[in-house]
Amino acid sequence: MTVSVKLLKNVPSKIDSRDNIIWNRDVASVLHKLPEKPLFDLVITSPPYNIGKRYEERIKLEDYTAWHEALIESIVCRTKSTGSICWQVGNYIESGSIYPLDYLFHPIFARHGLKLRNRIVWHYGHGLHQKRRFSGRYEVVLWYTKSDDYIFDLDAVRVPPKYPGKRAFRGPKAGQLSGNPRGKNPEDVWEVQNSTYDIWNIPNVKAGHVEKTEHPCQFPVGLVERLILALTQKSDVVFDPFTGTGSTGVAALLHKRRFLGCELDSDYAQLAYSRLIRTVDGQERFRSHAKPVFDHRLSPLSRLPEAAE
Repeated sequence: MTVSVKLLKNVPSKIDSRDNIIWNRDVASVLHKLPEKPLFDLVITSPPYNIGKRYEERIKLEDYTAWHEALIESIVCRTKSTGSICWQVGNYIESGSIYPLDYLFHPIFARHGLKLRNRIVWHYGHGLHQKRRFSGRYEVVLWYTKSDDYIFDLDAVRVPPKYPGKRAFRGPKAGQLSGNPRGKNPEDVWEVQNSTYDIWNIPNVKAGHVEKTEHPCQFPVGLVERLILALTQKSDVVFDPFTGTGSTGVAALLHKRRFLGCELDSDYAQLAYSRLIRTVDGQERFRSHAKPVFDHRLSPLSRLPEAAE
């Protein structure tokens, strides 16, 4: 089947089932024009953190919360009963004080009847070094479902076990290998395949990253991949209300899902559209969720020069 990717300003009354669409307009106006019925199998996004980046206007925290309340209400009613919503967030910082946004958002989702299945910790190795507090190196993915009847394909995202040679030492299976031969559950603090640590240690998109664009807070494809593989099936609809440069769309198309998204900034929308076109053509560069993280201990830079020892 031919895969269609469109960059649109308008919201058509009927969307072709083959279309993957980026709307270059505000998400609230797009949702207002979409039917108020279940459309999305998975909603996954990293919303603006209200910290004054180019793509957001910094507003009072209570206004920021109210804006999200209205947006989440519009999204929940358009998410299928078997669907999931994943909200990836960090911290809002004001006068040197941190407000964890997952604490801020959880009551909103709970008020709409969603069930929190996991609070996934995503660790990354690089970022700004702080002077008056510990340097932040993690963010959080809140995974909610609308019901108890939801998609969760664990086999699609299993990772190698820590101790593949471990054997049962008693009972009817004594002496047999005790681990699941298909691999283990990635748990809620994520690890990359073959990583030495039990965390979702997926590199963030900084200078030198294969996916880097001009966007200052770019979502890595690898983080989205694992969520899409576990929480959707082929041909399902993935929606990102804050598309940015299209990492969610890239991951969706890589795994034969449909993508719908909104991006208000015209430059970012065009970048996202180009990335989706390259993905369809098999030319988009990305870092897979299954690629091992380089062990820094193997680098010569991890050892002091002999003269300094």
